[in-house]
Amino acid sequence: MAAALPAARLESLRALAALFREAQPREAAEESTFRDVLEILTNASNAIEQTCKDSCGLADLDTCLLLIAECFRCLRNACVECAKNQHVMRNLGLIPTSVHLIELLHGIKIKEELLLTEYGSVLPKHISVLSDEKALNASKLPCVRQLVVTCLTYNDEKIVTYCCMVLFTCLNSERVRELLAPGNLTVALHVLRVYKEQLDSEWSFLIVTEHLLKCPELVKALYAKLSNQERINLLELMMVKVSDKSSVNSEEMNVFIRHADFLAGCFQEKCGAVLKLTAAGDAEDEEALVTIRLLDVLCEMTSNNGQLEHLQAFPGLLETAVDTLRLTHLAGKQAVNIFTATHAVTGQEEISHPAVGFKSHLIRLIGNLCYKNKENQDKVAQGLKQSGLVEGVPAYDREWIGMSLSSPFQPKPFHDSVMRIGFIV
Repeated sequence: MAAALPAARLESLRALAALFREAQPREAAEESTFRDVLEILTNASNAIEQTCKDSCGLADLDTCLLLIAECFRCLRNACVECAKNQHVMRNLGLIPTSVHLIELLHGIKIKEELLLTEYGSVLPKHISVLSDEKALNASKLPCVRQLVVTCLTYNDEKIVTYCCMVLFTCLNSERVRELLAPGNLTVALHVLRVYKEQLDSEWSFLIVTEHLLKCPELVKALYAKLSNQERINLLELMMVKVSDKSSVNSEEMNVFIRHADFLAGCFQEKCGAVLKLTAAGDAEDEEALVTIRLLDVLCEMTSNNGQLEHLQAFPGLLETAVDTLRLTHLAGKQAVNIFTATHAVTGQEEISHPAVGFKSHLIRLIGNLCYKNKENQDKVAQGLKQSGLVEGVPAYDREWIGMSLSSPFQPKPFHDSVMRIGFIV
């Protein structure tokens, strides 16, 4: 087949692709058939490489591309639910050859619909091969990783979406951990960037929430590499998982607790950034917005009994929250800004300013951390008396903090003293 004229080869490949749609011919396929396909792909790759070196056009580029597309269709059909053919393809080196061709096509100017054909045909083949546990061994992973990154960053929404679907299908707990290996983290980073750029992308959303967030070590590594805006997107996705009221097993709860430790540490480190929002022109300061999202997630986490008890004992978290409340209260007294209790703003500004409700959320976090915890209640009562937060408080927040600090194990005078202290919100 490899020695035939292009037109004859094309017809042979089309017939073979049609034949491999049936299970019996797939199982009966011989290794020599795949060697012929490999030869065609190798010759095509050499021809395109030579064209790139000589800076001249390939006279029969369209025919070459059609041959490549039909080869990929043959391989795609041949490996569907057929471990034998998948094994042959891996051993012959068809995966790295296919990836190399995709990279070559990505680097030259060809007709968009033809390039789309190449991507759309090669990805289904890889989803079948990658679904086999043996496919992602050390020797194959680099070329597969490069294919995924190339597709995730390609300027075509269909290709990106299909790649995310492939990736979601192929990932499992072991492979997610492999993303921590040198060079592999870029795949997870690009998935998050796809979600940021295409917020309606269901597959990128599922990859993050159903796979990436189940590995706390990966989340830490990702967070360190992300921009502030990307961190906000990640925290919003974490909020979706934390807000899910479905029952979780002990392993899943352990994952949430490890996330809680990490986010609490991040909040302690960056909580001061929110004070940048006192300036009218800094309403969109991204570091401050990250702090706000961190607080939102911690509030939600402390609404869950399993995570609450752990965070109540987290070193310094309660003190950080009380101190941040004191600093925002002080900032609001020193000048008229978003933290000022009597801040006169237009309705639109009040609704849209990212810091609206920040102090209320701080009170919510403090109240949750004190819930049925006498040691934390004592810390807060003492801290508030020393801080000067003794002015009036809106009824809603007074009621919230009062109920949160109440405890069946706590005498009534403590509750009354806290109600008298009050907060500025």
